Amino acid sequence: MLVHVHAYMWVGDKAVFDREGNRRPESPGFLGADVPPMLTAHWLLKPAALIRATWGEPGAAVGWLGEQLTVHAPRFLSPQDRDPVRLAARTAAGAERLAGGGDVSHGYYLNRPLFFSVALVACSPNRAAPQTPCPALSGVTGPA
Repeated sequence: MLVHVHAYMWVGDKAVFDREGNRRPESPGFLGADVPPMLTAHWLLKPAALIRATWGEPGAAVGWLGEQLTVHAPRFLSPQDRDPVRLAARTAAGAERLAGGGDVSHGYYLNRPLFFSVALVACSPNRAAPQTPCPALSGVTGPA
């Protein structure tokens, strides 16, 4: 059962994103790196300070996702990724995925060399990592 959803977002140099070492939990630099992990559920292993918002139900979380995609879309490198119909479809698919206990993660190239990553991660429990404890209290905080 989905108890709550945490939101994460990162914008940074694509070269940093491409260095997979700090994106893996076994790496000594993993906890100190704010770069997205290789597996979306591994955001839950990172410090709670990286959580952008928390919700008790998927609808509000997906609303936030849609807002972030809309705000950042003008900077997406690919014209197809900027298409409002495509963004709406991705948001709707995110609602379905969260409702089923899954995670949602999207990444886009921005003006080079930047990369934008946004994720919604189910917590307590997470389907992909059910033994991973929640990095924050399970209280609903809304957008940070």
